[in-house]
Amino acid sequence: MISHEEIHSIIKILKTETKNFENPLIEEIKEKTRDPFKILISCLLSLRTRDEIAAKASIKLFSLADNPEKMAKLKEKDIMKAIKSVNYYKTKAKRIKEISKELVKNYNGKVPENLEDLLKLKGVGRKTANIVITNAFGKYGIAVDTHVHRISNRLGLVNTKKPKETEIELRKKLPKRYWKDFNKLIVIWGQNVCLPRNPKCDICKIRKYCKFFKTKNF
Repeated sequence: MISHEEIHSIIKILKTETKNFENPLIEEIKEKTRDPFKILISCLLSLRTRDEIAAKASIKLFSLADNPEKMAKLKEKDIMKAIKSVNYYKTKAKRIKEISKELVKNYNGKVPENLEDLLKLKGVGRKTANIVITNAFGKYGIAVDTHVHRISNRLGLVNTKKPKETEIELRKKLPKRYWKDFNKLIVIWGQNVCLPRNPKCDICKIRKYCKFFKTKNF
């Protein structure tokens, strides 16, 4: 079990080391604008799609419509055309239009600030909802994607099979002051160092805390 002192050391190291790499798409959008709608839609576009591709699609889409009212009025085929480069673009275009219409109808054209209402939006899962509340509204949440799930298990922070289980365990074990930054730091590390296959343990600055590294046969 990793202690709170070790968690503090891991976070401190990652805050320094991740400065050497590019920020995830959502972080870039947050730094430019805290627009909840843009963060929500960009997050949906980035699902199962590389950040650089999702970023270009976001720019194209927001040039057509940058708020729920405008997006709801777009034809689905025009949304599809703008985001055609992302994976599952047809499904995502349908979801984006549905969500935009629902925001206009039920939320006065605004993105809700809480998990419960966000999860009512069709196509919005826990990861996306947590990203929105932390990045758009500055609230506490832990967004668990494949990187967070994988690395949390490798480190020994959790011992789980599914992302939702990982989120539940991290909420218990991770000091709350680290919740907001955890996804960003771990995603950057997962994209550049702690890769799904062939992780770069030789250059990993947090390997001495890592259960996976300690038990790995080199």
